[in-house]
Amino acid sequence: MRFDITLQNTGRYGKRMPINYQYELSAVIYRILASGSEAYAEWLHENGFCLETGKQFKLFTFSRLKPEKFRILRQSNQLELLSDKVVWQISFLPEKSTQRFIEGLFQKRFFEVGNRQSVVQFQVDSIQMLPSPDFTDTMTFEAISPITVSQRLEDGKDAYPQTAEEFSNAPWVRERLLQNLLDKYEAFHGVPFDGKCFFEMMTLSEPKSALVTIKAGAPQETKVRGFLCRIALHCPAELMRIAYESGLGEGNSQGFGCLEM
Repeated sequence: MRFDITLQNTGRYGKRMPINYQYELSAVIYRILASGSEAYAEWLHENGFCLETGKQFKLFTFSRLKPEKFRILRQSNQLELLSDKVVWQISFLPEKSTQRFIEGLFQKRFFEVGNRQSVVQFQVDSIQMLPSPDFTDTMTFEAISPITVSQRLEDGKDAYPQTAEEFSNAPWVRERLLQNLLDKYEAFHGVPFDGKCFFEMMTLSEPKSALVTIKAGAPQETKVRGFLCRIALHCPAELMRIAYESGLGEGNSQGFGCLEM
């Protein structure tokens, strides 16, 4: 279930924010969800997740912020908003009671995105649920946040695709993307996927590399490489829905892998 959210910069703190804002934006979503504690628990329960199990709900993804006008300040690693209106998409896999729950929590909400050097305060101006597409086994998308996927090396470190060629053609990338969808399916439905299993991905535009810093300036700072491009996917419709509603690849709840028709 996907929502189109229109934000307004209130101007209270200015119009500049860090280029690397995805982690902060993810934290905003978690804070808003947790603010309706009773409704949050009920929502998780209705959608097959139990707070008592300690399992955290992460089957959502979101797009990059899309200002009407902006500019990148490379020297200071900042994004400057040149217009007050910003569009943002957020997508959840569960459907039961999600529309009422999300609209109720986000409506007219104020929140800040940034750090000590630059921060912008937004107000949610409007929130609209978008119609769900008819899922088939072949569909075309555009990544509106970077798609990231990794493999564990022998030394225990995670390795990401380093080039557009590797992202487009390396067999391990497709293997990891498929396994990720299968893991999400099992986490959501409580049983493994038992249908015919196949997966192909074709890049339809040159993948653009995006190196995203998570927890910038903190001791836990990490860098994640993802790619932005148009893609065609060929996989079972049940897995296609999971890719669209909860994101393709890894790190979806931190703003990676959000796809748009």
